[in-house]
Amino acid sequence: MSFPRKRESYFMSGIKNFIKAARLRTLPLSVSGIIVGAALGNKDSIIDNYQDFIESPGFALTSIFWLAILTTIGFQVLSNFANDYGDGIKGTDKNREGEERMVASGAITPKQMKRAMIVTTIFTLVVAIALIYVAFGKDNFGFSLLFFGLGIASIVAAIKYTVGNSAYGYSGFGDLFVFLFFGLLAVVGTYFLYTKQVSFTIFLPAFTIGALSTAVLNLNNMRDRVNDAKVGKNTLVVKIGAEFAKYYHYYLIASSFLFALLYVVIHFRSPFQFLFLIAYLPLIKHLIFVYNNKEEALLDGELKKVALSTFLFAILFGLGNVL
Repeated sequence: MSFPRKRESYFMSGIKNFIKAARLRTLPLSVSGIIVGAALGNKDSIIDNYQDFIESPGFALTSIFWLAILTTIGFQVLSNFANDYGDGIKGTDKNREGEERMVASGAITPKQMKRAMIVTTIFTLVVAIALIYVAFGKDNFGFSLLFFGLGIASIVAAIKYTVGNSAYGYSGFGDLFVFLFFGLLAVVGTYFLYTKQVSFTIFLPAFTIGALSTAVLNLNNMRDRVNDAKVGKNTLVVKIGAEFAKYYHYYLIASSFLFALLYVVIHFRSPFQFLFLIAYLPLIKHLIFVYNNKEEALLDGELKKVALSTFLFAILFGLGNVL
């Protein structure tokens, strides 16, 4: 009679381990670019295609948003699984700071994690194809092909961050890829899904989200600098050192603010557009902490603050520009 309960307990334990490996706390950061791109894209799409919006009251626009959110979550979970797998089999996570990693701890075997990566990849591709169809239909094959290619590129980037001998996360290019995929692709790509066009100024909030997302990665790499150097993970922080990593961090936060402010100044219509300033209040406190910090392990608690501040920025910036 006890065997079924043990089997159920083992199953639930496995589910919990995969939930931990998915790192749910990273999801708000990953969807921040989608929120900004969707808010601005939805607004401009309604302005440019008002008659179409009246005839079909926003269903496709709503579908684009939720499908984009699901696609991005899929990419993020895949990236987290791949990161857990890649660092785990290479021994990088053996003595890491912060939360426990599942493959390194033995809670999930490498084979199990590879299966989870395959399932996540298939799910994400299916959702991405649905997103492309809803956004472009049958009449924009070129756009559909472009975004399908971007989806494949996102999957490859998610996996190659730590997996394989040429993993770019081990050679200092992680920051660049985070900036490109979390910032430019997320914001500009989502905006394009709505409007089928790109404006010069849409890159400004994209730079903001990209810089803030890169700041989260930089903070993570500052925390892990000593261990990463020992195991040969040559992140940008390892290459430039602890002191310059701090200056780099200040630059990322400050430049993100300036890009957002410039967008508001160019498109100013209402004081509500300055709502995003609220999100920078905790970031000012965060910068003071980083400046005074002497123990890199203590930076772990700051990761959540920057990620949630980015999420808050996305919501406030989006609201401020559509009100």
